[in-house]
Amino acid sequence: MQIEELGYQQTPLGDLTLRRRPEPLLQNREVFEVKLGDEYLMSSLFTKAEQQLAPLGLAPLEGELDVVIGGLGLGYTAAEALKNKSVKRLLVIDLFQSVVDWHQAGLVPNGEVLTKDPRCELRQGDFFTLVRTNFDVSAPDRKFDAVLLDIDHSPKHYLDPGNKPFYTANGLAAVQSQLKPNGTFALWSNDAAHDDFTAHLNSVFACATAYNVEFPNPYTGSISVNSVYVAQMNAGS
Repeated sequence: MQIEELGYQQTPLGDLTLRRRPEPLLQNREVFEVKLGDEYLMSSLFTKAEQQLAPLGLAPLEGELDVVIGGLGLGYTAAEALKNKSVKRLLVIDLFQSVVDWHQAGLVPNGEVLTKDPRCELRQGDFFTLVRTNFDVSAPDRKFDAVLLDIDHSPKHYLDPGNKPFYTANGLAAVQSQLKPNGTFALWSNDAAHDDFTAHLNSVFACATAYNVEFPNPYTGSISVNSVYVAQMNAGS
């Protein structure tokens, strides 16, 4: 199998690589992959739940929307958010400058979509640090209608152990401080929805719902499941 390395960066969490290869199980369809050390962060083969993160997270909202996304990856969540014409501003934050560079250089499928849309800004930053201060360091008073998050594998499986406190009540309260009164917080998970985390979100926000997202997996020959959690500040207000 021919694997082409399109990008590389050494990071404290491991070597970050962008790869392109054909997939023999799908008639040599072109596949893009992002790896961090030995872990797969993203594959263009499995994007359905990442894409659903945007419409599910934005569905409860009305009017002109200002949205922040934690985690750029291959850009599928951001591209889906921009399909919503109510989104007037979109800030996408990624820990790694290389990931932003790959999009700006057009090395990934959604790069041109994101970089040519004037509503969208790609910015390097640590989401889990910025959530405790301000997502937009240039506009400290800026509040968001929605925070969409796709960084860790799940609320219990972290890329960096230092991310764990974010998923506590205190960590999630930091998200609330940056949301508008009726704002939403939506989270992608590689696992099927867990009732305990939905209950945890319900204890912090006014309401929360979990959605399982099914998709065919050519490697197992069966259906795989990711999930999206959506919580809202003051639903129905």
